[in-house]
Amino acid sequence: QVQLDESGGGLVQAGGSLRLSCAASGRTLSNYGVGWFRQAPGKEHEFVAASNWRDISRYYSDSVKGRFIISRDNAKNMVYLQMNSLKPEDTAVYYCAARNGVRQSVVPEEYAYWGQGTQVTVSS
Repeated sequence: QVQLDESGGGLVQAGGSLRLSCAASGRTLSNYGVGWFRQAPGKEHEFVAASNWRDISRYYSDSVKGRFIISRDNAKNMVYLQMNSLKPEDTAVYYCAARNGVRQSVVPEEYAYWGQGTQVTVSS
């Protein structure tokens, strides 16, 4: 069982940056693929970024490619999401997730473990 705890959300102006952190406990994170998803009011979970166990292979949604960077530090059991050039449409609750197996995925149903989420609000 993996427990995930996100932090780093907040209110930022358009064009600004935020860095989200996800602390894992219970198991060694290096055994899991990890991802970030977001959910805006009235919408379903949307894939944002994902990384495989060695952080060699990274996936990004088209909407954040070139602006967001996922990274992980397996020694510290941490996952990060650096968000730059933020837009109002990035406003959502952001979730960290981990899936059994070392590969990443863009499909939220493939992730067994989820954090509680952290709110990101981007003002125009």
